[in-house]
Amino acid sequence: MRLFRSDKIKYERALALQKLGRDPEGVYVQLKYHLAWNVRHRMPILNPINDFISFAHDTFLLCSEKVNGFVDLHYLAPDHVHLYIEPDGGLSVEEMVHRIKQFLNNAILEKYSFVREKFIKDAEIWDETYFVETVG
Repeated sequence: MRLFRSDKIKYERALALQKLGRDPEGVYVQLKYHLAWNVRHRMPILNPINDFISFAHDTFLLCSEKVNGFVDLHYLAPDHVHLYIEPDGGLSVEEMVHRIKQFLNNAILEKYSFVREKFIKDAEIWDETYFVETVG
């Protein structure tokens, strides 16, 4: 994996060996992210929430295989979503977001035809921008 050859990981392993007296092969790095993004133009399409919550939760869990890790719905609002992700480190955050957004876009448009009508031009539900922070 490219991540494990990165300078940051090399530094962490060297630090563990020097400061902690630990075997660098035994150092385990766990990635955890909080991601959030908006529906384009902040349109409240995921409304009423009760109609979307179980579909959204199940669909986000299916996204886990897209990032080779774990994806869970943290918070669902009519115009944005928050996710908790634990990837394996094989993909960049940008690539994970792209894959998840595309999967969700297709799933929502397939299940809820009224959403497609709101995005006649190109049928892209999500804004291009997103928020990401590490957690844990």
